Amino acid sequence: MKTAVSIPNDVFEGAERLARRTKRSRSQLFSDALKEYVARHAPEEVADAMNRVCGELGNAKDPFVSSAARRVLDRSEW
Repeated sequence: MKTAVSIPNDVFEGAERLARRTKRSRSQLFSDALKEYVARHAPEEVADAMNRVCGELGNAKDPFVSSAARRVLDRSEW
């Protein structure tokens, strides 16, 4: 989809430099940037991503991590 937006000159110039440096079109750069911005501001998507990662990692317990966590908790004031 095509759209027109107004942006400050300095933002446009920075985008132009980045597009050249990363060898992407300006359209691809703006599309990627907007996708990232939307993802960062969609809390449900962040929670879903974290849940997917936790699911992939599983529930395996690491003895070192458990021991270190216990020491930190023991020293923490509640």
